[in-house]
Amino acid sequence: MPCLLRAIGLLGLMLAAHTAAADKLRMVGDAWAPYADASLLNGGLAIDLISTALRRAGYTTEYEQVPWARAIYDLGEGRYDVLIDAWYSDERTRIGQFSAGYLTNRLRFIKRKNSDIDYQNLAQLHAHSIAVVRGYAYSNAFDNDYELKKIPVASFSTAVRMLAAGRVELTVEDEYAARFALSRESQQVRDSVEFLSKPLAENTLHILVSLKNPDHEKIVARFDQEIAAMKADGSYDTLFKLHGL
Repeated sequence: MPCLLRAIGLLGLMLAAHTAAADKLRMVGDAWAPYADASLLNGGLAIDLISTALRRAGYTTEYEQVPWARAIYDLGEGRYDVLIDAWYSDERTRIGQFSAGYLTNRLRFIKRKNSDIDYQNLAQLHAHSIAVVRGYAYSNAFDNDYELKKIPVASFSTAVRMLAAGRVELTVEDEYAARFALSRESQQVRDSVEFLSKPLAENTLHILVSLKNPDHEKIVARFDQEIAAMKADGSYDTLFKLHGL
């Protein structure tokens, strides 16, 4: 009997460990302050919102910060369960399931202050070089306009330094993210660039759950449910205030 009890106890521990592992989600993203950055409070606004919603949904999470192109690739390979900050694109539905939007980004072009570039429609920009972050989706119209001279770079920091140095004529980024990044750049860079008044687009931000995770539909459904509940109970707005947004 003692041996049987020990065996039952060991089986119970193994089942508990398996359940805990199944409910632990591996999250991934790149540094994109103020939304995601391991050096910020609770990892940044997006990570705070997502981890809170998933915790309320019954999941534990761990987060790894890697370059964007690697994050996308590794999610598709199933090395991670959740990409934390994806804009919608049809191509990405091949590797993951999108949640509903959990916040909105306002995309704006940035030019040098001595430039007379104007933007009312994309056709006006066909003659100008535009630094874009490799692997990012911006808007359907922008992404599918092959007459635009897009210069892929590794990060917005690289893009805005190239812009300030005159190596490209424009770049584009979410307004909050751009302002945060510019506050970390040199005075020379900050003083040499400015936003164009007309935004390119407003994009909803989603989590993207790997199709390699067999529970991807359930994870998305629970996440969406908890984000809606957080908006209803005020905790969603509280996190925005906590992060100064």
